[in-house]
Amino acid sequence: MFQVSKECPQSKARKGQLQTDHGSIPTPVFMPVGTAGTVKAVKQDELSQQLDVPIILGNTYHLYLRPGNDILREAGGLHQFMSWNRPLLTDSGGFQVFSLSDINEVKEEGVEFQSHIDGSRHLFTPENVVSTQRIFGSDIMMMLDECPPYPSSYEETKEATYRTHQWAKRAHQAFEESKPLYDHRQFHFGIVQGGTYKDLRRESAQFFADLDPDGIAIGGLSVGEPIDLMYSMTDWTTNFLPTDKPRYLMGVGKPANILESIARGIDMFDCVIPTRNARNGMIFTWEGTINLNNAKWKHHHQPLDPSFPSDLAQQYSMSYIRHLFNTNEILGLQLATLHNLTFYQQLVETARENIETEAFNDWYPSIIDQLSQRI
Repeated sequence: MFQVSKECPQSKARKGQLQTDHGSIPTPVFMPVGTAGTVKAVKQDELSQQLDVPIILGNTYHLYLRPGNDILREAGGLHQFMSWNRPLLTDSGGFQVFSLSDINEVKEEGVEFQSHIDGSRHLFTPENVVSTQRIFGSDIMMMLDECPPYPSSYEETKEATYRTHQWAKRAHQAFEESKPLYDHRQFHFGIVQGGTYKDLRRESAQFFADLDPDGIAIGGLSVGEPIDLMYSMTDWTTNFLPTDKPRYLMGVGKPANILESIARGIDMFDCVIPTRNARNGMIFTWEGTINLNNAKWKHHHQPLDPSFPSDLAQQYSMSYIRHLFNTNEILGLQLATLHNLTFYQQLVETARENIETEAFNDWYPSIIDQLSQRI
């Protein structure tokens, strides 16, 4: 399933391959977020053929509410429903339950929540989250977890972490006792919790190492804590994770965050930043970030990023794309999104190349400040 092919001698950065029945995923990898079965403003053939995106992420909470399990079962799973023939990962829905639902009640059984759409009541349990993702047919399924907000007290975080462990045992059993509904294998990942407390992080990482799922994610970070604390918790946690399983840092992040986390041993990333920021006119380039809404770009008849080896980046000027945003033309959202996703794919591809040549540890610190600056 997962094999590490190269490790950096001076950091935890590593290059690998995650094999699924829908294709091979090179790591480190960035997964665009397709919350409701679509990456906003981008067609599936553009993702696969133009951008060569190896895997995208769907959201269990949103897909469960709309279109619903019955529709997705009728369609033959999420791959068929959305016409995507490459790997899919679906999260557990837990984060959305705790962040989007105005009213939720955590029980030992699971978490009861109110739909943000129509106010209807629902219950997620470790078992039915597994069965829901069996219906989706995602290549990688996530276990239900409880993600405490930041900041949370030690006792609150401990309680959430232990509940996550109990739910994980039940989810693991439900996964082992069930079978895929479609003609491909599914993998099951656990989620380490523990907030910003080292002892809880270590205990949670060791728990999931013993549980032995197919992969292990780090959750509960990038939720408002200082960035240096996120890095230190990531670095600490990977010390206790198995080296032969993929490591997924959930909800991260900006280009600099990704490179810093690769150096700390992370293989997989997802975040709405490249697509959401694109729809607001924020463009990522190797020279830094650009806000197309600024008047300074009105007369800039040059490509988005002259150094960027992309037909898209060379074809359309910043002045033109800014004009599209000012006139509320949908094409502006599409072009900006395509550009940012292309940049993110090139970012992780360049990281893999530098890991392979053992140049990563010299390369990535030299561009962190550059990637983070505003142009």
